[in-house]
Amino acid sequence: MSDSRLSALPATDRPDVAARLRDALLGASFTADGLLELLGAPAYAALARSETVPALRATQGDTPLEALVRLFLLQQPVPHARVAGVLPVEACLESGWLVRVGGGLDGDLAATVDVRPYGGPGGEDWFIVSDLGCAVGGAGGIGSKAEGVVLGVGGASTTLAGITVRTPVASALDLGTGSGIQALHAAQHATRVTATDLNPRALHITALTLALSGAPAADLREGSLFEPLKNGETYDLIVSNPPFVISPGARLTYRDGGMGGDDLCRSIVQGAGDRLNEGGFAQFLANWQHVEGEDWQDRLRSWVPSGCDAWIVQREVQDVTQYAELWLRDAGDHRGDATEYQARYDAWLDEFEARKVKAVGFGWITLRKTSAAVPTITVEEWPHPVEQPLGDTVRAYFDRLDYLRARDDAALLADHFKLVPEVVQEQVGLPGAEDPEHVVLRQNRGMRRATKVDTVGAGFAGVCDGSLSAGRILDAIAQLVGEDAVLLRDRTPAQIRLLVEQGFLEPAR
Repeated sequence: MSDSRLSALPATDRPDVAARLRDALLGASFTADGLLELLGAPAYAALARSETVPALRATQGDTPLEALVRLFLLQQPVPHARVAGVLPVEACLESGWLVRVGGGLDGDLAATVDVRPYGGPGGEDWFIVSDLGCAVGGAGGIGSKAEGVVLGVGGASTTLAGITVRTPVASALDLGTGSGIQALHAAQHATRVTATDLNPRALHITALTLALSGAPAADLREGSLFEPLKNGETYDLIVSNPPFVISPGARLTYRDGGMGGDDLCRSIVQGAGDRLNEGGFAQFLANWQHVEGEDWQDRLRSWVPSGCDAWIVQREVQDVTQYAELWLRDAGDHRGDATEYQARYDAWLDEFEARKVKAVGFGWITLRKTSAAVPTITVEEWPHPVEQPLGDTVRAYFDRLDYLRARDDAALLADHFKLVPEVVQEQVGLPGAEDPEHVVLRQNRGMRRATKVDTVGAGFAGVCDGSLSAGRILDAIAQLVGEDAVLLRDRTPAQIRLLVEQGFLEPAR
């Protein structure tokens, strides 16, 4: 605690106090479920938009839970007498979780950090610690007043947590840990967790998040990107929700990476290849530039390190004006001086113009270390709704790549397949027409993909129940439609491969 940048934070060397505080929070139902029940869905959802008025209106009573919500989420002083009946006040004051405000031993108390209840994937009750003002809805206008501010849980955090592959592993790395949410998730299925961050305040807060959530401590290392790692140190899982915002400068540590354009995201992706064990996954959120005269998919393919399969999904694209406005508002710049806001907006557009950037993409990047002679790189756009969590879907996708690589067309036709549950068929055409214009297969789970198929593909998928080989099914279809069976066997494997790769069909084991 000697570092002045950490002086306003609770101590990390008092696990006994963190445990007592955790017990008290749970005893008062200060949990994700308890919060939803107390506030109601509208007020609970408003918190994610940085709107606290509905929650303030819903916590005007005198229950212990209302006192905790006001104290740890809404940054409101609470009378000592109310807090003393709920928390171990003296221990919390001594270790820095609380401070006295307004004077006097019996005056009001305030929290030194925000604490947000967070439900784990297995029903765990966790708590994410962050700087004051950052537990709900992002920085909420803190902006340049606190460049090193540590945010709490946001949409990006939960998205990355949801897409991460959650198989048991020996080692996991959380690169740019922030408030520690990814490290907390990783601690549930990794024997050893390492978390790095350039901001020492973030490492301190990660230690608090882990302790207050009852999770094992992580190996916390200060430094930029992979710099804190030892030579030859590798991992089974690497995750990162980096400061990926493409901005003119590095004004805000929590979002601006300090490198030009999308170089930060490119550096992370390219650097992960040498840090992965065979079969290991690296999963990131990222922004990337759409540059005039350049295919954005080719740009991303060039990022993928050798020896890695990759699945890159673009979820959203914004033009440069939308993008600049989004992040200026995120920092609260729109609430400040109008001249300064305009100058920052101009600086953003100048930066994009100089780089010939016409738009910015956002999405997910997953790498898997492979020994395949020719790794598979898939870059696609899928802006449609998906069903989280997607970790199992991501793992299954790469398993299917292995399956398809190991089989030529003859082996594929000899295999048996099943239509994945909850796939439906839609026929599109004019009313009264004898045949549909096209047939669409649609998933109702996972990525919720939809793909067009011809009548042979639709018929093939419809009868795949694992009882007949693919070749036998095609022979039967050929007889029904009066087509040459050999020709049908020749032209259909490509369509079968696509249906398997996209998860509509699975091998019958």
